[in-house]
Amino acid sequence: MRVGVPKEVKVHEYRVGLVPGSVRELALQGHEVLVETNAGAAIGFPDAAYAAAGARIVPDAATVFAEAELIVKVKEPQPVEWAQLRPGQVLFTYLHLAPDPAQTKGLMDSGCTAIAYETVTDAAGGLPLLAPMSEVAGRMAVQVGAHCLEKEAGGAGILLSGVPGVPPGRVAIIGGGVVGSNAARIANGMRANVTVLDRSARVLQALDIEFNGLVDTVFATRDAIERAVLDADLVIGAVLVPGAAAPRLVTRDTVARMRPGSVMVDVAIDQGGCFETSRPTTHAEPTYVVDGVVHYCVTNMPGAVARTSAVALNNATLPFTLQIADKGWRRAAADNPHLAAGVNVHAGAVTHPAVAQALGLPLTALPR
Repeated sequence: MRVGVPKEVKVHEYRVGLVPGSVRELALQGHEVLVETNAGAAIGFPDAAYAAAGARIVPDAATVFAEAELIVKVKEPQPVEWAQLRPGQVLFTYLHLAPDPAQTKGLMDSGCTAIAYETVTDAAGGLPLLAPMSEVAGRMAVQVGAHCLEKEAGGAGILLSGVPGVPPGRVAIIGGGVVGSNAARIANGMRANVTVLDRSARVLQALDIEFNGLVDTVFATRDAIERAVLDADLVIGAVLVPGAAAPRLVTRDTVARMRPGSVMVDVAIDQGGCFETSRPTTHAEPTYVVDGVVHYCVTNMPGAVARTSAVALNNATLPFTLQIADKGWRRAAADNPHLAAGVNVHAGAVTHPAVAQALGLPLTALPR
């Protein structure tokens, strides 16, 4: 199969769909890989490394989209990319369609088959292609939140770790999954006072065991969330409903009652955000202030540590990319129901239940 890797065009997105090591694996399996020039140069993967791995370097994205049967990206396609997709072509990338009707329409109009990393499943019920970026985002959430608490960044001037004689900052993490547990590890390592809220008793028990009681675990009722948010210096939104829009768990009224200089980091912003006051931001302008509370809502947080993120993502996506390239998407999806769960749009129709429900669109069964 002819596999294409365009350079990402989203603002401050430096990750790349395939790193040279992944290209080599595809080439050794007999596949042809087209890589747009400088696709990975910003994170230390020059064209020469791709060429040495067996790729053909092409001058622009138009060539990649025109020639490739399978397009492998990182972030959701932008409008300029929708127009270049075509019927019969396969797109494999993060999509996050539930809060994005415009992108959904663009993919439907293109006639392509769009497979979303974030809805591919595994035998344990997890999301293996979302997990590595969730790990990165969870760890970053504490890092960026700590910075935003600094006075020059608009925060209250609080050091999360505290110092002798001064108590540490308080961190409330809403959601104890991959993002939340990784955020808790970093925040606890910084000696912050950490509370994790979740609706799963199993998740809370696992966190209690992992941290040996050093992290407070709370069942996430609306009342508990409100109390934790109002008490916190840093609030991290880490909830996810696979394929669907994130639930809004912190109201505008609650934000208005938070202490000025508090910080909110909404890792769920790719799925619409879990705070009522959230709106997408970029790495160029990552924060804004509502009622004195600093909001960090960057939609591609892992892009800030793009080399680490790209390699971690490829470690997870490569087996699925090889399946699609080796078998074609139809047979690969038929053989692997977890990959089939990733197909969100096919031939002008929505094929994922959560996306259809979120956008009020008809659900079409995948052809077999």
